[in-house]
Amino acid sequence: MLSGKFAVITGAGAGIGAATARIFAREHAAGIAVVDIREEQAEKVAEELRGMGTQAIAVSCNVADAESVRAAAARVTEAFGRIDILVNNAGITRDVMFHKMTDAQWHAVIDVNLGGMYNWCRAVIGGMRDRGYGRIVNLSSGSVRGIPGQTNYAATKAAMIGFTNSLAKESARKGITVNCVAPGATDTEMYAQVPDHVLQAMLESNPMHRLGRPEEIGEVIAFLASERASYVNGQWFLVNGGK
Repeated sequence: MLSGKFAVITGAGAGIGAATARIFAREHAAGIAVVDIREEQAEKVAEELRGMGTQAIAVSCNVADAESVRAAAARVTEAFGRIDILVNNAGITRDVMFHKMTDAQWHAVIDVNLGGMYNWCRAVIGGMRDRGYGRIVNLSSGSVRGIPGQTNYAATKAAMIGFTNSLAKESARKGITVNCVAPGATDTEMYAQVPDHVLQAMLESNPMHRLGRPEEIGEVIAFLASERASYVNGQWFLVNGGK
């Protein structure tokens, strides 16, 4: 249960982020900030959450921009009073074989995936330390094992694990846990862009022969954000059907 807790979920306008927000609402979170660069989609999710009886606000934010994040965090704090839970879910891909990758494709993924996590953690960690409580869940990926065409993406997702482990050790005595969830192939907008023959190969290589569902990832995130996981810290969890 997340009763009395106020959460920020980035990239929550769709996919895993939106599914996680719905689960948080079901778990009776006191307030949820639906953060996304796509303001209209964020508002649709926030409206749905309000219909479930949860206080929710939509916050437009470019996670790669530190000032945008600071402004978003200030807005959430003004609305809720504090931030207890941070889910760093926002992420992008710019898939291309490395020898053809441009500097722009490299930096775009680094800035959003890794920079976005850094910016949001920086925005909330001080308040969490002052209050002696916090839950941070970072979204890595099964791509850390390596996928052709994803050197930029895999680099960010592997770095998240090291970041998580270090911040977890720094923050544990302040009542803050930091953990990482690494989804496998999941039925989201990102995978809707995968060519059919590539997707079919993914399904055949998975012991369950299917994509994961966003809510299956969200359930693990909700567990790590709850008191049920109060002694779980500095860990990363593959959620991939056993691949």
